[in-house]
Amino acid sequence: MNILVTGGLGFIGSFVVEKLLERGYAVTIIDNLAPQVHRSSHQPLTPANVKLLIGDIRDRGMMEQALTGVDVVIHCAAAVGVAQSLYQPYHYIDVNVAGTALLLELLLQRKQKLHKLILLSSMTEYGEGLYLRPSDDSLIRIEIRDSHHIQKHGWEPVCPYTGELITPVPIPEDAELLGKNIYALSKRYQEELTLSLAQLYAIPAVCLRLFNVYGPRQSLSNPYTGVLAIFLSRLLAEQPPIVFEDGNQTRDFVSVHDVCRAILLALDNPKADGQVFNIGSGEPRRIIECATTLTHLLGKDAIEPLANGEFRKGDIRHCTADIRKAQRVLNYQPQITWYDGLQELVQWAKTASSTDYFAQADAELRQHGLIQKF
Repeated sequence: MNILVTGGLGFIGSFVVEKLLERGYAVTIIDNLAPQVHRSSHQPLTPANVKLLIGDIRDRGMMEQALTGVDVVIHCAAAVGVAQSLYQPYHYIDVNVAGTALLLELLLQRKQKLHKLILLSSMTEYGEGLYLRPSDDSLIRIEIRDSHHIQKHGWEPVCPYTGELITPVPIPEDAELLGKNIYALSKRYQEELTLSLAQLYAIPAVCLRLFNVYGPRQSLSNPYTGVLAIFLSRLLAEQPPIVFEDGNQTRDFVSVHDVCRAILLALDNPKADGQVFNIGSGEPRRIIECATTLTHLLGKDAIEPLANGEFRKGDIRHCTADIRKAQRVLNYQPQITWYDGLQELVQWAKTASSTDYFAQADAELRQHGLIQKF
């Protein structure tokens, strides 16, 4: 079986490629080596026996070449980063939506039947997570907080009808998609294009909504994505990790190894076709605690993470994956514990190339009026 991995030299894609090669599959990679992600002047190591195309998923000729003889497509390539998408909307829509549309168009034109298409989408599509209203145990959804809400109620979301504090709970795949930042919208459109055309043309397609993926090979020099990697780049530069708000916002972190496992499970399981699955750990982690733990594991206890009391417009407060559907249909179960995953990440980071670009990214956000002080 010949498998195309778009973005196959990237963080997640490179691990996927290794797992596919271990199974004996023929693998084709297309990757544009985007400088923001691949800041080194040297090309990443490419596994032996892989057909490598350095090019863009928006290049029709290159994509036609990449799809030649392919049985499976695992679509990892994307422009990633919520904050940056807010002032680069054309780029994010062009890469994520137009790139996916071209891929789908070329698949429809082929005579060869596709065995599987797996799209990596994002938890950002949800916006805020799911909440429980204590007064009547109702499950409710809320809009993204704004400055008016924070000034009136503080950092934590409240019920828009009763004004009471609400409790975050894991969010399932059938929850309404309320994410409104450009990155979230681009990933949502990717999903909708894929599932719509897949149903119309009987293409076996699966969408995996990834939560906060972490692990070795995540760029330590890209200040727009991967909060754990951003914290590590700060610490390795002897600078304190900067945490927005009060640091008590939570995210669901999932190891890249568990993500790869989920991809292979989706590849093998025909019952997954036409469906969307949350891929996370199912466990919320407070961001300030993440920063503190990394500081300790890296042996930088003299450096104290800083919660700056500032709000990044568009940021959510809480979102955790309900993974029961993936457990039931895919037999997916996270296997990498939080502590083991962080230990692996830290040990890798000690020897990896790292440059702290946080100040540059922070200045760009402020220039566009995307950070507010409270």
